[in-house]
Parts: sequence; structure tokens; C-alpha cells
Amino acid sequence: MTAAVRIAAPEGLTLPTYADVERAAERLKGVAHHTPALSSATANRRTGASLVFKAENLQRMGAFKFRGGYNAISALSPEQKKAGVLTFSSGNHAQAIAYAGKLLGVPTTIIMPEDAPQAKVEATQGYGGEVVRYDRYTQDRLEIGNRIAAERGLTLIPPYDHADVIAGQGTATKELIEDAGPFDMLFVCLGGGGLLAGAALAAKALNPDCRVFGVEPEAGNDGQQSLRSGKIVKIGVPKTIADGAQTAFLGDLTFPIIQALVEDIVTVSDAELVDAMRFFAERMKLVVEPTGCLAAAAALTAKVPVEGKRVGVIISGGNVDLASFARLIAPSA
Repeated sequence: MTAAVRIAAPEGLTLPTYADVERAAERLKGVAHHTPALSSATANRRTGASLVFKAENLQRMGAFKFRGGYNAISALSPEQKKAGVLTFSSGNHAQAIAYAGKLLGVPTTIIMPEDAPQAKVEATQGYGGEVVRYDRYTQDRLEIGNRIAAERGLTLIPPYDHADVIAGQGTATKELIEDAGPFDMLFVCLGGGGLLAGAALAAKALNPDCRVFGVEPEAGNDGQQSLRSGKIVKIGVPKTIADGAQTAFLGDLTFPIIQALVEDIVTVSDAELVDAMRFFAERMKLVVEPTGCLAAAAALTAKVPVEGKRVGVIISGGNVDLASFARLIAPSA
């Protein structure tokens, strides 16, 4: 049984709904991995809660982004697919679009920052994506993207502010609740809001009493500011080890969904992300990138009281180069 959720859309925009998440799930069936829902006795003792982790670090190309990328490209017309698509991303959405394009026979162009992790750049190129580099601190990736898309006749699929991307990301939470729910609370990593918006649509449809929380890095709390002020707040590019959450503002589509369905947005420090990375490696034998640890770090440190609750936690990705991973989790001298 699902609950109907109605959200007022900004003028001129059409917001995705849970029906779009269901359609995305059909497109992704047999293509995306149905990732496991994992538990940890150590995490449960530490928090006094019953935690269930949705391991999207084990998704194809190593992150939940595959879901949205594949769904968005699948929904294009034959003419759009033939011409190709373009996106901009620090890494995981880049890989998702490149890999989905490879599977679907669609040419892809990816705009990536010069300081993107080399492992993500190489993976994107390995999937067949043409990579165009830019300086995230001095150049506007949207301006670059719009210009190249217009010059080449490409379809722009942004990392989060796109209805089919949001719907695809929502399938991770749909699976989690169907496999292991219901939950009292759900913690979701937050960058631009695609995962959180999709998660909220699925959670409120399938598990209406579930309280949904977004989690972002302390250095980049634009989402928290936006939710509390009632409007999209833009900040400078945050400096954090959570490279996938170095967004400066939420999207025109993601914000109204988050505003309507998300209980609150909390933040975690880089040090808390490292602690969560170490926990996953030592106790659950999982490689999780810093951004992928956002939701887990909030649950493990009880940024919101979790004792006695059933708590869902989205692990968003595991794409971190091994040298950085080893350096980050190594015990301090």
C-alpha cells in the first residue's frame, strides 16, 4: 500500500512523483544491481538502534548514481540518444552517465573538475566518456555545459536537478524499504539533493511514518540553510573530503521535494566521515568513499536521537582511490 504525496511545484516545472520511481524501477530491473541491505551488531550496540545499511557502494560503477543516469538516458528519444548526452560531475554521476551510455550505445561527454579524484576520471574515460576539465573554483560548469551542449546538439543531463535522475535514485530507497522496512527513520547523503529527493518520494509513499533526514558536510551546509530559511541558499564551493557533496546549492526540482517531505538536514565533520570509513572497513569489510559515509556518520554519532529506533541508512558510494583511502583511515601518529 502506498500513500499519495502531493507537492506544489514551482511555476513552469513538473516535479517527479513516486509513480516515476516505479517506472524507473521497471527500466532498471535486471540492469542495476539489487544491492544488499546489511546490518552490524557493532553499530547496533554503539547506537542502541537497529540500523540497516543500503550498500549502494556495491552498485554498478560503485555508486547509486548509476540508477539515475541509466534511467535518464533510457527515457530519451531515439534522436536524442543518437546525438549523445552531456553532463557535469565531480565523479560518480560522470561515471554513471558514461557507463549507462556505453550500455545503451549513447555517446557521452563529461565535464569534470581539475581536482576530481584521478580514479574517477580514469573510470569515466574507461567507460567511454569524453572528459572535459574545468576549474570548479573559478569557472561555471553549467555555463560550460550549456555552451558545449548547444554547439554539439547534445542533451544535458545534470547530476541531480532532473526528474528522471531523481526518480532513478529513489529506487534505492524503494528496494530498501521493500527488503527490510518499515523504518522509523531514514538517513540519506545530501549533495545537490537528487538522492534525498528520490529517497523522500519513495519513503513517504511506502513508509509514510518514516522520518527522513538529509546529511551533508559541515563545510557545505547549503541544504540545511535552505530548508530552514524556506528558500534555496547558495554558498561557495565547500572544501571537504566529501568530494561528491561539494555542491553549492540545491536544485529547483530537488528543493521543493525536500522542503515538503524531509524532516531536517544535519551535518557531519570530515573527522566523523573518516571515523565512519574506518568503521565500515574494520567492522563490515566495506570500502566506502567519504561522501558515501555522510548518512552513516550522522546515524553512528546520533546527530538525531536514534536509540530504540529502526533506522535505514543509505551508503551512497565506494569510489575512492586506494592511496587516499589508506591515508584517510590510517591511525594518526
